[in-house]
Amino acid sequence: MYAVPLRHIKIGDWLTLLLGALCVALLTLKLWNGDPADRAIIRGGGKIFSVVPLSRDQRIEVPGPLGTSIIAIQNHKARIASDPSPRQYCVRQGWLQQAGEIALCLPNQVSVELAGSKKKYDSLNY
Repeated sequence: MYAVPLRHIKIGDWLTLLLGALCVALLTLKLWNGDPADRAIIRGGGKIFSVVPLSRDQRIEVPGPLGTSIIAIQNHKARIASDPSPRQYCVRQGWLQQAGEIALCLPNQVSVELAGSKKKYDSLNY
């Protein structure tokens, strides 16, 4: 490959690079972030256990085949606070706050999904 020395790059080239970087940054901010969530859909055993608003702080106990999972909702965020699953992946997931985020406890068949005003169709992007 041939490397172009910096002295051969003109002001128009720099402006084009700057404009491209700015467009990438703006598109990332606009399209990468999800909408704010307003409710949590809690599932247990493949069925909807409860749909709760994120506006009220609460703790919800969800029964599963291994035991009880505890879902915490606080400050418009949700998380799985405790779970009897052996590896604790869903607990380590941490706080969810944007629509479309989900935490799954597969061994205990419990999940928490955040939903907002607009549905994101991530599977269509796959």
